[in-house]
Amino acid sequence: MNKALLDPKIHLTVLAVTVLSEFIGTKRVTVGPGVMLFLPMLYALVITGALSMKRLNFFTREQSVAASPLITLSILFLVARIAVIIGPNIMTIIAAGPALLLQELGNLGTIFFALPVALLLGLKREAVGATHSIAREPNVALISEDFTLDSPEGLGVLGVYVIGTLFGAVFMGLFAGFLASATSLHPYALAMASGVGSGSMMAASSGSLLALFPEMKDQIAAFAGASNLISTGSGLYVSIFVALPLTEWLYKKLEPVLGRKKSAE
Repeated sequence: MNKALLDPKIHLTVLAVTVLSEFIGTKRVTVGPGVMLFLPMLYALVITGALSMKRLNFFTREQSVAASPLITLSILFLVARIAVIIGPNIMTIIAAGPALLLQELGNLGTIFFALPVALLLGLKREAVGATHSIAREPNVALISEDFTLDSPEGLGVLGVYVIGTLFGAVFMGLFAGFLASATSLHPYALAMASGVGSGSMMAASSGSLLALFPEMKDQIAAFAGASNLISTGSGLYVSIFVALPLTEWLYKKLEPVLGRKKSAE
């Protein structure tokens, strides 16, 4: 076992940040017709992210590397809880029918929005790796196998992976709360949309929904967990057979029209 994992500084800092974040509690800020929810998870991400900055030198590089796998370990407790919740709500989930099974196809819609923006920003082949998915671990592995991570496509997928790791949960949490309060979308639909194949993003977005609809907490957690499980299981295959070929085809059509003469550095 890595000795850094037993470092009391890591665990005491996590405990202190958790207590402080829970003490601050959930804050609501009205933005137009909707509400932005600031959850304790958001504060914890911001505080620990700030402490991890090289400029502050609070954590050593070894401590930061050792602490990274603990995120996955923490998500396991959430997954276990969701698994217990899904059982009693299995009939509600089954009643959703094709909507839950086909929700993975909704992720393809982002290609049509993200790819043109990437090309307008000056990206070339980097755009293929960056926009074919939300760039979680399976997608990084896919691009690595098809193009290698040293390729432009590899740089693209790694860039989105890093951005998603740093800001994905924050964005999902804020955006889910805003959509739930500003639109007429059903909480179940938003819960299904929370399951994008990332445990932390799912936790953040479903957490906002739970804060707004506490009377539906079990159903929201069940839909979000089932959706995330389906996205994790089927997402890679959708990327292989649909998303990546679609992005390649769309890139060939749009790049001559929207692309710049020089690729981005």
